[in-house]
Amino acid sequence: MKLFIQAAIASIAIHVIYFVGILVIGYIKTLNYTPVIEDSWKSVDTLQTEVAFGMTGSPFFFLFTFLGVTVFFEVLITAYRRLRS
Repeated sequence: MKLFIQAAIASIAIHVIYFVGILVIGYIKTLNYTPVIEDSWKSVDTLQTEVAFGMTGSPFFFLFTFLGVTVFFEVLITAYRRLRS
């Protein structure tokens, strides 16, 4: 059980780093965005009236990635313990 908890904590850490990284990259891109207005008046398009932030996806995808990374870390921790002893 201790092995599963260690692997789950490592999996949670990897997922948190991934989500925070995506958030930081999006924030930096938003801060550094400069629109190109010079040629935009030549072609006028209708703009969207709705804006959505974030991403959509199946919650099962995150469950499966969490379990997959947990199993990966269990194998990694087990292999490390066998090599160390």
